[in-house]
Amino acid sequence: MTTPAEIQFKDVDLHAVAEASGKVVVFVGADGKLDAGARKVNTLTRKALARFLDSAAFEKMSSGDVGALAYPAGMSAAAICVVKLGRRPSSQEARKAGAQLAKAQGGKDLLIMAGSIARADEIALGLALRGYRFDAHKSQESDPIGAVTFMVSKPEDVAKSAAPMAAIAEGVFFTRDLTNEPANVLTTDDFAARLAAMQELGLEVEILEEAALAELGMRTLLSVGQGSDSPSKVVVMSWNGGGSRAPFALVGKGVVFDTGGISIKPAAGMEDMTMDMGGAGVVAGVMRTLALRKAKANVVGLVGLVENMPSGNATRPGDVVKSMKGDTVEIINTDAEGRLVLADVLWYAQERFKPVGMINLATLTGAILVALGHENAGLFSNSDELSDAFLKAARAEGEGAWRMPMGPAYDALLKSRIADMKNVGGRMAGSITAAQFLQRFVKEDVPWAHLDIAGTASVKKETALAPAGATGWGVMALNRLITDNYEG
Repeated sequence: MTTPAEIQFKDVDLHAVAEASGKVVVFVGADGKLDAGARKVNTLTRKALARFLDSAAFEKMSSGDVGALAYPAGMSAAAICVVKLGRRPSSQEARKAGAQLAKAQGGKDLLIMAGSIARADEIALGLALRGYRFDAHKSQESDPIGAVTFMVSKPEDVAKSAAPMAAIAEGVFFTRDLTNEPANVLTTDDFAARLAAMQELGLEVEILEEAALAELGMRTLLSVGQGSDSPSKVVVMSWNGGGSRAPFALVGKGVVFDTGGISIKPAAGMEDMTMDMGGAGVVAGVMRTLALRKAKANVVGLVGLVENMPSGNATRPGDVVKSMKGDTVEIINTDAEGRLVLADVLWYAQERFKPVGMINLATLTGAILVALGHENAGLFSNSDELSDAFLKAARAEGEGAWRMPMGPAYDALLKSRIADMKNVGGRMAGSITAAQFLQRFVKEDVPWAHLDIAGTASVKKETALAPAGATGWGVMALNRLITDNYEG
């Protein structure tokens, strides 16, 4: 898998600045005051730094922005990167600064003169996240990223606080890798194997094959994959760091490729459907993060892995299938397959693990894109407490989410003439009727939330902390949710 840049934290050594190669980074607040590292650079460059701070270019920079002085006289560095940032930045300002440094790095080594600036660990996280690149399938070898060294006044303390953030970065990278992979590489077999490999981190991983799924009665899940040569699977990942307490459950939709089945999608843009396993990718990334940071919580992650293909054996529109719960579903549209996968896995998670709460994630509907675009995931929930806790965590991590309405009136759109329900309710309120469908497979006493991440899992343009492509949205927010609410 793609690994984040290795970042070192060392004591401040002003004598090393003059001979440092690559790029030297200094931080200056809006007031223009220089710390010891910046003063050293200013002296070495015969006040070139001070002249830049007096310029209109610096004045126009926002907090977290980076300016550059190329090939500074008096220094061996290729450039000085000047970050406009106060001594006590917010978490989001610090991460933005780190991300901007990653963009400015250009394959060079970075010597970051952070001194006693607060949130150096958050700057490092932003730098690591934005430094991601997915080039596993390019024949030309990529340029090296470059080494990163922070010089800080208390390196041991900063390194200690940065360690769990490094685990977050690795979890995000794992999610991005999975979501970016083409479907001929990330088959259901390959996906399951990558998850099984996390046993070396201390996770318990169990793979349920088709025979076991059939015995359990997971017919709605199996109906999605029955037209594909790739076998359907459910993978269960357990992290037991919280003693004897009941676990919190995360459930992910893992459609490794979605043609729409018999209700086939238009050809234009179908190549993007490699990301339709994004919900399962997020669950996998969170479980990796929890294991790496040795979380003191019990969490179980379940993902349904299928491929939705048209064939002579594929599910037809109009077929009626019985779920593991026992409800029957008239499948009106085979392209509304994600909810069929999640229905069985949600029910199985509750029957087996009796979770204290449950969140599912899925690239579920185009309707959520119409409603919220790429800025926010849609949040649907039967619990104000769980919904508020997640939104608080998402805000703290800078990951956009917006609570959407639910209600019994929408259930009328799912009524079927010949079965207990239909799998779609028409064009109107498409993301809401999808959530209403899923809620039928959630027990009344289980706090539950559904996250529709169709707009946030993968994007065409870069975001603050990610290049174009898979974002890893949700790993940080869910990790924060578990940290704040389920670790004892």
